[in-house]
Amino acid sequence: MTPVHFTFSAAFLLGLAGLAFHRTHLLSALLCLEGMMLSLFLALSLWTLELNTTNFSAAPMLLLAFSACEASAGLALLVATARTHGTDRLQSLNLLQC
Repeated sequence: MTPVHFTFSAAFLLGLAGLAFHRTHLLSALLCLEGMMLSLFLALSLWTLELNTTNFSAAPMLLLAFSACEASAGLALLVATARTHGTDRLQSLNLLQC
């Protein structure tokens, strides 16, 4: 495993660990998701450059478009929960109350 691959794998796993173990605020969960998507985007971009093919050249842009949609939906949910509940703490959210 090259150091570049190790760096992207470690960044993805750190984002996943932060998402799994540090679930206090919705904003921190969204930041962990964005870190994971950024590491996937960079890894996929370097993978297409290493292969020197044009077949997968649109894949990083498609992933970036989906991550932008995910970020906007997450921020909309953050604003909606902050307005209704007064906080972004995940412990205050209850799915049975909706």
